[in-house]
Amino acid sequence: MKVLGIILAGGRGEYLGPLTQVRTSAALPVFGKYRSIDFTLSNMMNAGISKVGIITQYSPRSLMDHIGSGKEWDLDRKQGGLFILQPYYSPYNPSIGYKGTADAIFQNINILRRGNEDYVLIGSGDHIFKTDLTQIFKYHVDTGSDITVLTGSNMSECTSGSSSYVKCSQGRIIDWREGEDEEVDRSEFNHSALGLYFMNKFLLRELLYSTVPNGQNELVKGVMIPNLSSMNVREYQYNGYWRDIKRSKYCYYKTNMDILNPDIRRELFYENGRVSTKLKDLPPPKITGTAYISDSVIADGCVIGGKLQGSVLFRDTKVMAGANVKNSVLLEGCMVEEGAYIENVILDKYCIVRSGRSFVGESAEPTVIEKHGVI
Repeated sequence: MKVLGIILAGGRGEYLGPLTQVRTSAALPVFGKYRSIDFTLSNMMNAGISKVGIITQYSPRSLMDHIGSGKEWDLDRKQGGLFILQPYYSPYNPSIGYKGTADAIFQNINILRRGNEDYVLIGSGDHIFKTDLTQIFKYHVDTGSDITVLTGSNMSECTSGSSSYVKCSQGRIIDWREGEDEEVDRSEFNHSALGLYFMNKFLLRELLYSTVPNGQNELVKGVMIPNLSSMNVREYQYNGYWRDIKRSKYCYYKTNMDILNPDIRRELFYENGRVSTKLKDLPPPKITGTAYISDSVIADGCVIGGKLQGSVLFRDTKVMAGANVKNSVLLEGCMVEEGAYIENVILDKYCIVRSGRSFVGESAEPTVIEKHGVI
């Protein structure tokens, strides 16, 4: 089966505060040395998808630097490969920027016209999950579905697919609500759409041509929902780990902390193929004789001389002797100096906590220190 992959990676991530002022939500660092887009890209790679278009918009520099030529995901190839689809100006399109997800794909319709793929898989760059996509492809063909939607039954804050709720009958989606709709009866809309859609490429082209020129710019609300009654739109239920990290600062923090759970680590990194990312030439972490470490993840290049409890440390981060880091997420290149204490804090890249300083955030709303910040 020949499949074209499209990743929607242009999200602004406005609920994440300083974390997305310098990067799109798809480029957010997770789990010590990964980026959130790594999981959708790796799912596609493990399913044999060799042509992927990544739609970007807001603050794409960090994302493009991370992806490069796509060689880590076997996408640096002559046939197929990786395509970065950015907004552009033309005499026929005077506005720079996409008006919605459907408009973003429509403005890059050439990627659907060219190539010999029969199907298209659309995913999001800021969703963390791991699954065997070939099972979704098989289900789609076996059921004769027009569109297959990945759904889950967990409706918690960090797992509801951006408040996208579906009602199903014998596997077919008969009603779909998108957005913060106060009238949604959760007992009827017991599943959440998880932002992954599989369909025939030529069907998608027809839907886009018939809706986007008429002002319907959103893929779900403007294209799929109005055609529910005329198409066979089915759900594929997913019961594994899934997180939408752009929902809030707490969701980003909680997702990183989830990696401390061995069951979640096993599901994300040891089942259904591997997770690839951009590599850096750094030495293994160095643990000195003064260090005390419990229930933490430490990436390569780190130096630990202080106390570390229930935390996630990204590459090249240093916790000096006498420092105490508890229940915190420290991104790449951070420095916690001697005698400092931090708890329930997210430090963006290259932050410094000066010697003897103390900073404690709320567990339900962790404090974020912006990139290059000094405490």
